[in-house]
Amino acid sequence: MKRGMSYTSSPLLASKTPVWRSQFIVVSVALGFLGLAARAAYVQVYANAFFQRQGEVRFARTLELPASRGRILDRNGLILASSVVAQSIWAIPEDVERDGAKLQQLAGLLGMSPDELNKKLEDEDKSFVWLKRQVEEPVAKQITALGIKGIYQRREYKRKYPEGEAVAHVVGFANVENNGQEGVELAFDKALAGRAGSRRVIKDRLGRVVEDVGEQVPAEEGKDLQLSIDSKVQFFAYQKLREAVVNNKARAGSVVVLDSTTGEVLALANYPSYNPESRFNLTGDQLRNRALTDMFEPGSTMKPITVGMALEAGRITPQTIIETSPGRFNIGGFTITDTHNYGTLTVEGVIQKSSNVGALKIAQRMSPEEMWNTYNVLGYGQKPKIQFPGAATGRVRPWKTWRPVEQATMAYGYGLSASLFQMAHSYTAFAHDGEFIPVTMLKTPEPAVGVRVFSAKNAAAVRKMLQMAAGPGGTGQKAQTVGYSVGGKSGTAHKQVGKGYASNKYRAWFTGMAPIDKPRIIVAVMIDEPSAGEYFGGAVAAPVFSEVVQQTLRMMAVQPDVAVQPQIVVDAAQESF
Repeated sequence: MKRGMSYTSSPLLASKTPVWRSQFIVVSVALGFLGLAARAAYVQVYANAFFQRQGEVRFARTLELPASRGRILDRNGLILASSVVAQSIWAIPEDVERDGAKLQQLAGLLGMSPDELNKKLEDEDKSFVWLKRQVEEPVAKQITALGIKGIYQRREYKRKYPEGEAVAHVVGFANVENNGQEGVELAFDKALAGRAGSRRVIKDRLGRVVEDVGEQVPAEEGKDLQLSIDSKVQFFAYQKLREAVVNNKARAGSVVVLDSTTGEVLALANYPSYNPESRFNLTGDQLRNRALTDMFEPGSTMKPITVGMALEAGRITPQTIIETSPGRFNIGGFTITDTHNYGTLTVEGVIQKSSNVGALKIAQRMSPEEMWNTYNVLGYGQKPKIQFPGAATGRVRPWKTWRPVEQATMAYGYGLSASLFQMAHSYTAFAHDGEFIPVTMLKTPEPAVGVRVFSAKNAAAVRKMLQMAAGPGGTGQKAQTVGYSVGGKSGTAHKQVGKGYASNKYRAWFTGMAPIDKPRIIVAVMIDEPSAGEYFGGAVAAPVFSEVVQQTLRMMAVQPDVAVQPQIVVDAAQESF
């Protein structure tokens, strides 16, 4: 009997696994690959934009390329402000190497205690923290040499002010972000700042740049700015002002120097001042640009303006007789007095002796509207048209509200307010042959064109009176200087405290010009609360005027117009206030 036998298969090769299991595995693998293909298609095609955005959020960065801020120069090209490269130190707290010795060295280089440094680094959830902005280059190199993991540097620009506190109120300063905060830095911030550039990069987890992506936009550097300020005149004026404030035990002081031909501001100084590179513990007294922001009653410095407007209106002549006896005048229930009974004076004598009674009697020949119009044209009661922040407007009330006593007091500088800068500016009408000219903080070689307020003849007549006021028998004899003829008017006023006037607090000032026949400069000086025994403007402010005038005219190469210093008489006239 024959048995059936398969010769094509071996029992050893026979599979005990069901066929369906093999089929299931094959199908599962196939489905897995189909899922991966579908996911790839979703990521690469359908949701491609979304995933690209997520990648950019995590790893793509736009780096700012800082622009160098423009330089500020004086009229002779001397640098008043410039930008230098400074590294800013930052860290990723979780990545910082906790080496106690190195961290202690780092704290010392950053000018902080180890505890302060540890406090900045204690929050390890932060991915970025500033340790110190804008350190000096040698310090940055020492920090790099420490090789501390997790500590990085960023290139920035830091402002330098070589002239220091002498020009601080003019130049101002920029903050750590290179934005102007005060002075010229603020006024011309847009032009000085330039425009930052940008660079699109991919960074890794440690903040290192892997590659550039996109086009790089270069930074646009800020424009240089040339001021009208003469740094030598500025420094000298500041130095003499500081000496006067200290010697007279005063609270503060200001000085303004104007070029009466071009309207350029040659110097504008205040004391106390500050160092713009070290602004810790600053006070309001230090920051205030008093020459522009502080308003006060101008006092006797308004008398030449009163005389000028009366001359222009034809109500008086320089030789018109004014009766001031008995040295006092009653009006509206108030008594206005002089320091002495000057008796009968000419208009020239009224300015020379600084008679309040004489000034009010001249004002009575004018209408309130006429006086207000002249004040308005001369810039009183309005913001100075100068490229500078924070300039005060002062105050002159509408003429329709004036009472007779108020018109009388305004004639000698009470009842209205102005800044020292406004006062100096108004005197350009006398120095520029009757034209009130615009002023500027920027260098300009062209002579200024102004608005005519007085005729050239009347302006010259007032200048002669100012010369008499600063000469023998006048109130400002200490304003005289060697080699140059000067003219000016002193002023002294009680400070207003609350609704009244303090009996023992004064402001003293002197405003004038030189050389008197053809003025080249105008100088205004204010000393606030002198308390060393002298408080009259002719005794406190006039000496500063004298020294500043002499030095400024020499620096400007103006030829002397007198051979010797005029004789100063001992019995100087005492000003009224």
